[in-house]
Amino acid sequence: MSEAFIVVAEARADEGKGASRRLRRLEGKMPAVIYGGERPAQSLTLIRKDFEHILENEACYSSIIEVHVAGESHNAIIKDIQRHPAKGFPMHADFLRIRMDQAIKVNVPLHFVNEERCAGVKLGGGMIQKQATDIEVQCLPKDLPEYLEVDMLEVELGDIVHLSDIALPDGVTSTALELGEDHDLAVASVIAPRGTKEADGEAAQAEGDEAGSESEGGAGAPATDGGED
Repeated sequence: MSEAFIVVAEARADEGKGASRRLRRLEGKMPAVIYGGERPAQSLTLIRKDFEHILENEACYSSIIEVHVAGESHNAIIKDIQRHPAKGFPMHADFLRIRMDQAIKVNVPLHFVNEERCAGVKLGGGMIQKQATDIEVQCLPKDLPEYLEVDMLEVELGDIVHLSDIALPDGVTSTALELGEDHDLAVASVIAPRGTKEADGEAAQAEGDEAGSESEGGAGAPATDGGED
């Protein structure tokens, strides 16, 4: 299971765009909301610098977050982050309450290992092309992995790594693969150097797989650009 993270928040009663702007500009804070778990949604206020410090650790996006507010502790996951479109800092966060005895769906980062030792790169002179940086999995909170490894060591020139090639821990399933073999999408491939016939054909095939992923609503990044609350 991923490590624990703690977010200290305050309940927020003053809502709307004007109130959110005042929080960000005058108080160094940011608005947030926590919802789910058969309880009403609650508006929150976070200290932005403290939250930014948590976001520096990639593991927070696929970990259980303890949200402390008004003397209560809520188990939650980061469901969405709205960022400033130009400067990139967080402007709003959504937290989803979870129950430890119920399975959850979370996007987990992919860590590609042995890229420099990859057979298709070292022996075949190819280059690694990545079609995904994270995938959606389903599991109990206690089984949630911090990341998943994609071993590129034995991937040869022209080979494609699919979802089914990723080793998943016990209790963890791929939501895409649960839909059937047609959803066994590409996550990486080793293609020939650009400008060759082999590269053109492999790139076209990889782009086709990627287009299929997008049309099926593939895994998205945990943080997104957005407007104000």
